[in-house]
Amino acid sequence: MARFEMLEAGFGTMGSTAQADILLELGMMYATGRDCESDLVAAHKWFNIAAIKGSARAAELRSELSAAMSKPEIARALREAREWMTTH
Repeated sequence: MARFEMLEAGFGTMGSTAQADILLELGMMYATGRDCESDLVAAHKWFNIAAIKGSARAAELRSELSAAMSKPEIARALREAREWMTTH
């Protein structure tokens, strides 16, 4: 059976939208604590990456979330997002 990777680079416009949607869902999962512990830093990281990939909704949620976070938490989330982006 062929393996289908949604997060592969070069997936095209449709793939970019799908990838942003998946990353947005990861942010929602961590923001709400759905199936995991609530983690605002992780949520901000995934919202940030989804926003970079083109999700306007993720950008809005990232902005709202950052109001409830400290500057060191935001800095950590941005570092983690940058690290993820350089390896994926």
